[in-house]
Amino acid sequence: MSKAPRFFVRFAAGALALSLVAACGGGGKTASTNSDGSVSTDPASNAGPVYPLLGTPVTDAAAASRPALVAKIDNHPAAHPQTGLNKADMVFEENVEALTRFAAVFQSQGSDPVGPLRSGRTQDIDMLGSLNKPMFAWSGGNYRVTKAINASDFVNVGYSASRGKGGYYREKTMKAPHNLFAKTTDLWTLAKEGAGPPQQQFTYRSDSDAKPATSVAVDGAKISMYNVKVYWKWDPASGNFVRSTENTKRVLEPHMTDDGQVNTKNVVVLYVTYVRSKADRKSPNALTTGKGTGYVLTDGGAIPITWLRGSRTVPFTILDANGAVVRMTPGRTWVEVAWKNSLAPVNPGIDPAKVNWPAV
Repeated sequence: MSKAPRFFVRFAAGALALSLVAACGGGGKTASTNSDGSVSTDPASNAGPVYPLLGTPVTDAAAASRPALVAKIDNHPAAHPQTGLNKADMVFEENVEALTRFAAVFQSQGSDPVGPLRSGRTQDIDMLGSLNKPMFAWSGGNYRVTKAINASDFVNVGYSASRGKGGYYREKTMKAPHNLFAKTTDLWTLAKEGAGPPQQQFTYRSDSDAKPATSVAVDGAKISMYNVKVYWKWDPASGNFVRSTENTKRVLEPHMTDDGQVNTKNVVVLYVTYVRSKADRKSPNALTTGKGTGYVLTDGGAIPITWLRGSRTVPFTILDANGAVVRMTPGRTWVEVAWKNSLAPVNPGIDPAKVNWPAV
């Protein structure tokens, strides 16, 4: 384990007043969710309706119209292997106390079971606020965190709030508290009447879109999270970035889940400021509105970005160095909610062992 970084910093007074940049670019507009909850078509690729969190063609209309379901998945060593990480449309990795935790977002498909599930954090409320009142599956939290979640627009379908109807159970082959699982099939039955799908979170590339000039070919990237060192390696055969983490012997090993190594089409690295949570002084709290920098890893390249977000209920606007909206590869996306300058690219042909982990 690496030494815990100093993430408790003073937030600068006088936040910037930002107006969102319209999500447009070469190739036309992409799909979005209409005010009536229906899914728009994608003129950029003429693909018809697309899943809002994937940008891929809809194959199950009922799934495309249901609400987003967030599962807070444990990343303690005793929680491995997790279930559901490769089935989630999006996964947010956030720094918590001395480790990271995953907010896995399901919509196009589910995972029975999913877990292990752990507690939420107040930073989840802003981080996930653009998902249109998402369902929130978690093990619970302290009084202040629980009060904040219940006061938000999240639909609490946690272990206690579900009152035995969420498919929660304790896996006997694992030790508590790293053994709580649930079933997304059961959790979705707890959706509120009239609940709608999330809005589209990113802009996606069509087959005719060229790579932006700001994309630089990489073999992968090293990212330093809180006592978790992540290596996303580009795999051209599958068209995915695959995830490994450094173990206690400082050796990279594949991050395995219930259905193979963790993989994704896109990795969005958001450099954010972390402050102390008002609800739990031991917890970091990511500031995910305003403006920041970072990277997008997609289609074998790394793109330096600026992100903008005017409020918690709107998606991140991701711009490249030329001010153009970055287009993701249709498919699943991981979002690393990281400290500033926590990514080190690994150039093609370079041994990752020779690239230092960023100091944070």
